[in-house]
Amino acid sequence: MNAFILRLDLIHPVIAGNKWFKLKYHLKAALEANSRGLLTFGGAWSNHLVATAAAAASAGLPVIGVVRGERPATLSPTLQDAENAGMELFFVSRAEYAGEDQLHQAMLERFPGFHLIPQGGQSSLGVRGAAEILQLVPDLANYSYIACAAGTGTMMAGLVEASIPHQQVLGFSSLKLGDTVNNSLTTFLDQQTSVKNYQFIWQYHFGGYGRKTTSLTDFMRELYQRTGIPTDIVYTGKMIYGLNKMAEEDLFSPQTRLLVIHSGGLQGNRSLPEGLLGY
Repeated sequence: MNAFILRLDLIHPVIAGNKWFKLKYHLKAALEANSRGLLTFGGAWSNHLVATAAAAASAGLPVIGVVRGERPATLSPTLQDAENAGMELFFVSRAEYAGEDQLHQAMLERFPGFHLIPQGGQSSLGVRGAAEILQLVPDLANYSYIACAAGTGTMMAGLVEASIPHQQVLGFSSLKLGDTVNNSLTTFLDQQTSVKNYQFIWQYHFGGYGRKTTSLTDFMRELYQRTGIPTDIVYTGKMIYGLNKMAEEDLFSPQTRLLVIHSGGLQGNRSLPEGLLGY
């Protein structure tokens, strides 16, 4: 197997990885509608919040970030960066945050005229933008597999829509889901894709979203030492760990050409003890 990595983490210092692609058409829609600003959602270490704050600033749009949980005495570095970029942070309880539809409606009523971007950009506009990622690959037809991490499934759905019929898209779930048939990811992909040339890989979540083990962080550190490629604990580290295990088990033929999407998310590593990863 030959694997090649598309380094989306290098495209922008803040709006890095897949974030610009998922935000692009939301920004366009907000500007065309003369919206008062952007309204979006995330947790204390959300890549999406800090990227949206930077994107809104570049577009000259006010932005409100609805944050899961009570406001802490000290903001996480992620939330501090978002606030420094001009994002107004609005904290809600975890129980209120869990009811997505009700939360969206309540926030739109509180902040009328704002353009709502769901958590992680999970929407048809986000999928539309994510589909443009593969335009960066001039020899796309030469790959038989495309691998990506999956959180909301937005990027994965875009990759599926932009893929070529002979290709298979592998989505490595960062979520620990008891039902791997009927869940938020499979439902979203079913709704947003017109073809079904994809497969979810469920077993490399390392305990769930944002969870980690020593075996994962050791692998990430060793990968960086060997290749100079940094990964994050939520998405890309788990994906590449899983791909490595699959290759060790000979699940790919020697002729396989695999395109790996590095979707960024590196700022999330700031939640780790300093020096743990060596980068």
